[in-house]
Amino acid sequence: MNALAAAQEKMRSDGLPEQAIDVFTAFYHQLHEGASGLIPESEVEPLKDVASIESLDFAAETLRRAAAETVVIKLNGGLGTTMGMTQAKSLLPIKHRLSFLDLIVDQVWHVRSTLGVDLPLLFMNSFRTRDDTLATLARYPELRVGDLPLDFLQNREPRLDAETLEPVDWPDDPSLEWCPPGHADLYTALDASGVLDQLIEAGYRYASISNADNLGAVPDPAMMAWFAQTGAPYAAEVCRRTPADVKGGHLVVRRSDGRLILRETAQIAQDDRDAAADLSVHRYFHTNNLWFDLPALRAELDRANGVLDLPLIRNQKNVDPTDPDSPQVIQIESAMGAAISVFEGATAIEVDRARFLPVKTTDDLMLLRSDVYDVGPDYQMRARVDEVPSVSLDKRYFGAISEFDKRVPFSVGLLYASSLTVRGDWSFGEGVVVRGDVVLEDEGRPRHVASGTVLSGI
Repeated sequence: MNALAAAQEKMRSDGLPEQAIDVFTAFYHQLHEGASGLIPESEVEPLKDVASIESLDFAAETLRRAAAETVVIKLNGGLGTTMGMTQAKSLLPIKHRLSFLDLIVDQVWHVRSTLGVDLPLLFMNSFRTRDDTLATLARYPELRVGDLPLDFLQNREPRLDAETLEPVDWPDDPSLEWCPPGHADLYTALDASGVLDQLIEAGYRYASISNADNLGAVPDPAMMAWFAQTGAPYAAEVCRRTPADVKGGHLVVRRSDGRLILRETAQIAQDDRDAAADLSVHRYFHTNNLWFDLPALRAELDRANGVLDLPLIRNQKNVDPTDPDSPQVIQIESAMGAAISVFEGATAIEVDRARFLPVKTTDDLMLLRSDVYDVGPDYQMRARVDEVPSVSLDKRYFGAISEFDKRVPFSVGLLYASSLTVRGDWSFGEGVVVRGDVVLEDEGRPRHVASGTVLSGI
């Protein structure tokens, strides 16, 4: 049995749908043929003249009509492994003992009650996040809309030996033999599960997609009305780039046909890094908030026999991330936002930074739990200051959520801070306030900031 056939058989034995196997096969062929997925600077032009969310103004009835035809889908497959978690990251408490999941539900309830519409909320879960997520959602029995499900499952695929491209065998922990196919699996999972057709048959036309760990991406009726008005099959939300955003994906225009395409960091050649990082040229980054027309997606999937023509992202790492001596494996991935190149007439809109608040590290978590952010009447997290302070915590002591919560059991006041850098093993009492730029140095032993302390820096 050759390497591809072995991978296909492994997926079939695991009960994965044939459509997911077909998608994996298409990417495997790209990989085997040496595709790097690189998008050269010479083949693209900068994105310019983007519409802005600031100009949106719609009558109440227009908002209601658009919201009545929209479904909200949250990507919820992440375990928060970078923070040492073993359950869905969306279950982390953020504000007032409410988790990401609780606040997302509140955001949807707000639109439903304000406009009088049945706005469906669906989660794309992974095998590892599904049970915990559905158990939490059971607290909201009225969340379900008609016969629509609350979730559908993300697929998985075999990790491949970097030398042979055969499915890797790792008896010490067989779960490490598998990986998610990237967020672009959204389209395959929607289709193969039957949920895409179910939504269309129920009368829904538009889908709003975002990550569950981004509480800024509220279901906004004005955005729904804007997308409906464009008539576009697909749209991406973009923000102005800052020096902190040069590692994220950004939209560019393909010279050959004028279509928008997403270029991720992994798709930039070394020689193009400086040009790609030039904020005066490539001004917008992709927020991973996007919109698509459900019938348009149905038509494109039918035309492509269920396999969208998306670029490969070749992700190489150790099979055991905790063991640098373990074999190198390749994960075949593709970005959800890459589908923008598939749709003729796809567009983009510039949104405020408030719609991009991802939590990837405990640094981000400390900020969201602080007084810098508050929950608005629409349950969106919003900053109370124009310049959000930066936080840098020593990963040795704060990287894992269990260690972070042990050392930071209370919200730290950062409203008047410019930055907080913590080096070494520090813990914080209740009511600690940071002002200006503060650095806590490593003193070689555990140290504690007493309750009520005001840390003042430059």
